[in-house]
Amino acid sequence: MTRLRPAGQLSRQLRTFSSSSRLTAAANVQRLGVVGAGQMGLGIALVAAQKAQVPVTLVDNSEASLKKGIAFAEKLLAKDVSKSRITQEQADQARALLTPETSLEKLSDVDFVIEAVPEIAHLKFDIFSKLAQICPKHAILATNTSSISITRIAAATTKDPTDTSASSRVVSTHFMNPVPVQKGVEIISGLQTSQDTLDKAVEFCKAMGKIPSVSADSPGFLANRILMPYINEAVICLETGVGDRDSIDAIMKNGTNVPMGPLQLADFIGLDTCLAIMKVLHGETGDSKYRPSVLLGKMVDAGWLGKKSGKGFYDY
Repeated sequence: MTRLRPAGQLSRQLRTFSSSSRLTAAANVQRLGVVGAGQMGLGIALVAAQKAQVPVTLVDNSEASLKKGIAFAEKLLAKDVSKSRITQEQADQARALLTPETSLEKLSDVDFVIEAVPEIAHLKFDIFSKLAQICPKHAILATNTSSISITRIAAATTKDPTDTSASSRVVSTHFMNPVPVQKGVEIISGLQTSQDTLDKAVEFCKAMGKIPSVSADSPGFLANRILMPYINEAVICLETGVGDRDSIDAIMKNGTNVPMGPLQLADFIGLDTCLAIMKVLHGETGDSKYRPSVLLGKMVDAGWLGKKSGKGFYDY
């Protein structure tokens, strides 16, 4: 029996590799670019290297962010090895596929690029304008945005709206956080996005081991259109005294079988991010049901942003 187990494990690994390779080939992705070495960008790059087995060029204009990101990737790989999720050889192979760079010009040979910088519209527009000039004419230009219109991002790739050679290759691959853990990813088309671009994005995300859901380019898309009003309503319940923090989180955890309650989840997402998305939903739809909670705004003003600042609805 002891001889059969490694053989079975090897067989499963070969099947996984073969399936991933076929999906990657279907998407015509031989090299991936990721812009932004923060938590999301690093997670996307690492999963692509591990699951899709493609070389990844990770770009960030900060050397410090790149060093921090790569160190975190190595820590995650070492943890997987220690828990026997992967072998040391697999960890070494994944690490070898990650190349940190500080210039967008290094993305001149990629087949697919995913932007994962902060939710600042003008920053994303500037990046996509540059990517359209730097990347090969066949490359898919994807964004990890959670709230900004894909149509607007695509429009930033050209000054001539009749020229869709670049804008037709723009799509959103909105990964869920943390990327190495969460299986879901939203694939969102802008008005200009071609069917070929959409199909290739779906196939490549499958090669990364993700389960894609396709959404229209509507404020909040699918995930945040549903999730953020849920979180916002929980904050309103706290704000108006319907229930205290622990009761609100406990009833949702124990009543709907979610792993954490809405207030704790908001802390993990970042209260500033929650507020920003609610403002987008409210502003773009004009619907009062998306009005951000007053308490949510006050907490952001106080600098109580959740886990990343050490204090939110809970103390960290």
